[in-house]
This record gives sequence, C-alpha cells and structure tokens, in this order.
Amino acid sequence: MLRDKLRNFLEKNKRLRREESINVFEKRYIISPRDFVVTNYPRKPVAVFNPAALLLGREVYVFPRLVFDYYNYTSSIGLFKISIEELLEKSFKKPIEIEIMLWPKEIWEFLGCEDPRVFVNENIILLYTGKGYIDHNMVHRDVLAISIFDKKWVLKKKGFFKIVHEDETYIPKSNKDSAFVCLEGGKGILLTRPHIEDIMMGWRCEASLEELIIPLESLEPVFPFEEWETKTGWSTNTVKVGEGEYLVGWHAVLKKDLSYRNGLAIVDEKGHLLGTTDYILEPEGLAEEYGDRALVIFGNGLLMYEDFLIWIGGVGDYAIGVFIAKKEKVMQHMKDV
Repeated sequence: MLRDKLRNFLEKNKRLRREESINVFEKRYIISPRDFVVTNYPRKPVAVFNPAALLLGREVYVFPRLVFDYYNYTSSIGLFKISIEELLEKSFKKPIEIEIMLWPKEIWEFLGCEDPRVFVNENIILLYTGKGYIDHNMVHRDVLAISIFDKKWVLKKKGFFKIVHEDETYIPKSNKDSAFVCLEGGKGILLTRPHIEDIMMGWRCEASLEELIIPLESLEPVFPFEEWETKTGWSTNTVKVGEGEYLVGWHAVLKKDLSYRNGLAIVDEKGHLLGTTDYILEPEGLAEEYGDRALVIFGNGLLMYEDFLIWIGGVGDYAIGVFIAKKEKVMQHMKDV
C-alpha cells in the first residue's frame, strides 16, 4: 500500500521549488563543543550538534545530540537552558553547563539517541532517532523513538512507533525526521519520513501516543524531492503561525555536491502542504562548511519570538548553529503550492 501511494504521488508530482538559494538568516553564530561542560558525566564531548529547542516563557531549552568518541559514535541527548535575550544577543556565559538526559538504555537505541525534536502540551515530548536493533539477532533499524516527560522532567513514557495495518506490524528500515503538528487526547498529526523503497521524502500521518502506533492507511507522501536532489526530510518542530497553519523546517541533499540546503514550509492541521520556500539557509564560510560531515546544516529547533524567527541547528555534525532573521523577511519567500 505504501509503495503504491509513493509511486502515485511521484507520478503526479509537479515541481514545487527552484534550484535557487538565498541565506535570509543574516545573524548567525556557532556554539562549539569546547563551550560546554557536562555536569553529570565525566567525559568531554567531541561533538554537540543537531539540537531541538523549546521556548517556555523567556527561557530557551536546548536539547543537543552529544558524541563523546569516534570509535562507536554512540550519541546521547543533553539539555541546557539560556534566556531568549542571551540567545538573541549571544551574551551567555561560557562554559555552558549541560546535562545528559537521554542515553542508550534499550536495544532499539543501543547505538545511540539522535536528532531530537520537541513538542509541548501538558507534557514535554521528545521525538528522536533510536539507532539500534529490533532484537538480539542485531537486525539494524533507525526507529522513531519518543520520550514523554512531565513539567518537572520526570520520565513518564518511552518507546518507539510502529506502523500497523489490521493484524500486521511494520518497522521500516528507517523512520526519522519527525515532528508533531498537533496533539490532542493522546492522538496527533505527525510529519515523518519512513524509508520506503530507498526513497526518502516527507510524509504525514496520524499517531497514537497511548499505543505508539501509526495506522498505515493514514500515511501520505506530501513533500517530494526535486530532480536535482537525492532526498528531502522534515528538519524542525512545527510553529503555529495562523489559524490552521504551521511552519516547519525542511532539508534537501543536492546531487551536485551532497550539500544540505534548508527551507521552510507551511502545513495545515492535518499535515498537508500549503506552501514552501526555496532554499533559504545553507552553510557559508569555513566554520559552517567544514566539519565531521562537510556542507551541512541540519535541524532541529525552530522558535518564534516577537518578530524574530530563530533556527537552531547542527553545523557540520560537530557544533550548534544559531540563525536569526526577521519573520517578515523570511515569509516573503513563502509561496503557495
């Protein structure tokens, strides 16, 4: 069924975007691994990157991916806090204290906890990639993992989503790059990216937090890659910008140089695509272009504060990048689809 949906979508798909790029985030800076001290673990991180971000009041909660060695490259997820003024003005003190809050404990995350996105309602919900195995036979999967905390950071639930159809359960080779659009009564609309026939692009679906299942029939492809791209995916959490309209970051990998380019899209409350930009954020300069993975800005946090839009992402798979622009300037590049 998913293969048929994918083929039908690609056959009908028209070009949505142009191969044009403009860096609209004029204020940008990097927070590197040497700027951190981990308070609850005795090692120094070699990489701090791909962070989720959450604005509560005037406090910004940042959840980066942490790596401490290059042998097994096993990731954990940390948490640090700074004020919104410190973030905008780059006035925070160093070193920044950070603590690890998620690390591999289950077989399905045995190889690492990666690339979180955050959603808040009465709880704080982290979606992330659980890199590990389905069972002791060591069949590798990248699962769509979830950890649910209360407002006092007590872990209430942890697991990963499975796709279900009638009596069958399906765990894709990979399912990642996901964000909730809305969530009510234990059920929500989810932007996600299941790996189907080695084709990677943006989908939407329904999801149950109680059962941690995605009904197969609810999955629909909505955000394709263009002919000059190898894949696309959702990059950030969603931000409500109007009645039934939600802003979300996306990324694409270019065939010509394997660089990651980023843009923004608007989806409705069901996760269907309403609008998109072309590329509006890409690496520039030595510190952004050169890292453990060259030519990449990736994910994961999107904040709106007053008239500012703030993208907090990973740079070069080693550091955090903070990218700031006026919302009005960014939205000038949005076009209906």
